[in-house]
Amino acid sequence: MDRDSFSPCETVAERYQALLEVAEAISAHRDLHELFRDLARRLPRVVQVNFVSLSLHDPARNRMRLQTIQANVPADLVGGHEEPLDETPAGSVWQSQQPVLVPDLTEEARWPNVTQRMQEDGINSFCVVPLTTAVRQLGAMGFASLRKHAYGVGDLEFLQEVGKQVAVAVDNVLHHQDLVHDRDRLRLLLEVTESIASHRDLGELLQDLAQRLPSIVPFDYINVVLHEPTRNVMRLWLLVASVPSTISPGLEMPVEESPGGWVWTHQQPLTVNDLSQEHRFPKLMSILRENGVNSFCAVPLTTAQRRLGAMGFGSLQLRTYQDADLQFMQQVAKQVAVAIDNAFNSEAAIAYQRQLAHERDRQRLLLEVNNAVIAHLELRQLLKAISVSLSRVVPHDLAGFALFDHDTQRLSAHALDFPRNQDFVETGDAIPLEGTPEGKAFTSRQTVLIRNLDTAEFPAEIVKRAEAAGLRSGCAVPLISHGKVLGTLSVVSMQEDAFSQDDAELLTQIGAQVAIAVENALAFKQIARLKDKLTEEKLYLQEEIQTEYNFQEIVGDSQTLRRVLKEVQTVATTASTVLILGETGSGKELIARALHNLSDRRERTFVKLNCAAIPTGLLESELFGHERGAFTGAIATKIGRFETADRGTLFLDEVGEIPLELQVKLLRVLQEQEFERLGSTRTMRVDVRVVAATNRDLEHMVEEQRFRSDLYYRLKVFPIMLPPLRERAEDIPALVRHFAQKFALRMKKRIETIPAEAMKALQAYPWPGNVRELENFIERAVILTSGADLRAPLSELKVLSPPSNGSLKTLEDAEREHILKALREAKWTIGGSGGAAAKLGMKRTTLQSKMQKLGIMRPQ
Repeated sequence: MDRDSFSPCETVAERYQALLEVAEAISAHRDLHELFRDLARRLPRVVQVNFVSLSLHDPARNRMRLQTIQANVPADLVGGHEEPLDETPAGSVWQSQQPVLVPDLTEEARWPNVTQRMQEDGINSFCVVPLTTAVRQLGAMGFASLRKHAYGVGDLEFLQEVGKQVAVAVDNVLHHQDLVHDRDRLRLLLEVTESIASHRDLGELLQDLAQRLPSIVPFDYINVVLHEPTRNVMRLWLLVASVPSTISPGLEMPVEESPGGWVWTHQQPLTVNDLSQEHRFPKLMSILRENGVNSFCAVPLTTAQRRLGAMGFGSLQLRTYQDADLQFMQQVAKQVAVAIDNAFNSEAAIAYQRQLAHERDRQRLLLEVNNAVIAHLELRQLLKAISVSLSRVVPHDLAGFALFDHDTQRLSAHALDFPRNQDFVETGDAIPLEGTPEGKAFTSRQTVLIRNLDTAEFPAEIVKRAEAAGLRSGCAVPLISHGKVLGTLSVVSMQEDAFSQDDAELLTQIGAQVAIAVENALAFKQIARLKDKLTEEKLYLQEEIQTEYNFQEIVGDSQTLRRVLKEVQTVATTASTVLILGETGSGKELIARALHNLSDRRERTFVKLNCAAIPTGLLESELFGHERGAFTGAIATKIGRFETADRGTLFLDEVGEIPLELQVKLLRVLQEQEFERLGSTRTMRVDVRVVAATNRDLEHMVEEQRFRSDLYYRLKVFPIMLPPLRERAEDIPALVRHFAQKFALRMKKRIETIPAEAMKALQAYPWPGNVRELENFIERAVILTSGADLRAPLSELKVLSPPSNGSLKTLEDAEREHILKALREAKWTIGGSGGAAAKLGMKRTTLQSKMQKLGIMRPQ
């Protein structure tokens, strides 16, 4: 159904529903490709979207990368494109943080590479919105359509709301990927530790590392360069390369001419991302170029006792070594340094093994914490899991999270793990920024180590309660994510000097992991709040729509109208097909909507189709859809009205206009609930309730073989006859007042009275156009009214009324009047010698059949 045919309430309601479904999709998908594939299926119900794409900014290279693109139409989708910021619309949006709207692709001269790819996919218009959270600018989200001018201002505002939700989801996924990557690094570090423990031969150790490490940091060779103190040179001790090399172990260089010497001297890592730009160490650079090396980095090999040399990683490709890569290599190098030192100092092997075991335990702890961060979104469960793991490496008596409250400008105790049931602090208690270790850690953004608790240094009342409870030392760690301090992690002991500086550094690393979990938990809470808000707003809008389309909108209290509404209530809760019969303008669509709103399908879609408004050649495609290439002009797959109405209601207005050749297929759907799209052999199954309506005499059309009898009887499971307005004239005053107030409110006028003469004339007029004609007449009257009394143009009624003689009535009208006259004369007695049937010269059953066909009922 065309979005322009929706009422405003419907459009807003469906967009809120779409936003709610976006929130549900975000909760359901961790994979970005699956999320965007889901969005490509959901969004077309409220906005013209055929392609949905995600572009992310690469801060290291300052380029935009097309992360994923999904479509709901056949297309050759290729992601992974990388472009400079100024050569892509996503880059422009990321820089300006403003959306881009291109209504006609043929008129867009910017970004030629991107627009050319779009044109190859058949795209004619698109818009791009920023993906930005409160923490960082991620990239941009694109929406494209095969139609030109597919997006207006309202669409752009809606898609920006979608982008805000998706930005949180993308940020969470990226966080999750970072966590998984960190977990893999930690697991590999644990494997490195175990490899070092299992290999006595350092050559075998390096071969093993060369097999394991490239999964995290790709490289083509790994080497160990050690300082030779007797000659003050750097000596290539071990080398493992994936390709043949002219470089052999034993190569020596002066300290100042070697990258390893520079690292050994300065105790800092050295990175060379492009060998052609490096002019230091010319002799070694020449050798490396001869072997095809284009980039390398080196990190110190140093133990607690001495500086040994450097460990190098080289690549045949140009690459940029990130800080995370260097930190990982340094962690590996620390352990390798211990192994090397052990090999050189067998007399100190036991001490070094202890150091290695200590490092292994800490790495295992970090891995366990990382797994806990991934597994737990609830902060109290996360704290419990961390506290249990931490106690094996860093013994403590209690632990807790405190989060910053922006309203009170204080920290608030959020999660506590007190094995000894200390009660000096409870969840929700405020922790001031002044006079507490947590406040100092938060404001200074540095870990605070308390070897012996001193209330003179931290005089806050909560600290005094902690001291009274027996707490003596502790460590408060700031939880920092993306440069923003979220709160603190506190680990406390009842022993003095229970934590070393090494413990504080370990807790700082744990705090960095926990900060991501805290940010994720807060983000998911934000999504949950937004989801609940959308649910409430959806219910509110549904109530608004029901107020507009339920029985309150069907104005009148006549017996004939009450009969119809009772029939609606009777059949609404079933799944039966309903046929609504009535003249034009009598309110057939309103009755159809009431049937839907009172049914069990009211939560699903109400789809309407005016069969008379669609050209015969396109009606089959509108009903059942078509595949791409099914006929000339079918450039994309189209979903038909039956698929759209699945598990909902399909209203077929003017069903008598469906051509005979299409009636067979419609009959099959009604009977079997299955069909095939045009151009497809795949059978589609749906669950659709059909409500049909017509102002035609279908029974007469069946007799003339212009309408299939089997389809007629399938539609006529439960017929509802709507009386014309002239047969319920007693409802006209209520309708007049209703329409007068409706249009007066819209036009900001005040109408207090309706003249009795005007009301009498309105009741006397036959209203051939029924309620629709009356509504339009009252709208004109309100326009003409300037005072408090409704000024009805009664002269129009005289002009529009049929002349008393000289004009011909239809046979149906003449027959109805003739039967009504006979019924009145017989005092509505049908059978018997004095009954209306005898007066008309027909059987009683024949007369009853005609009365039902003509909608004649005895007045109450």
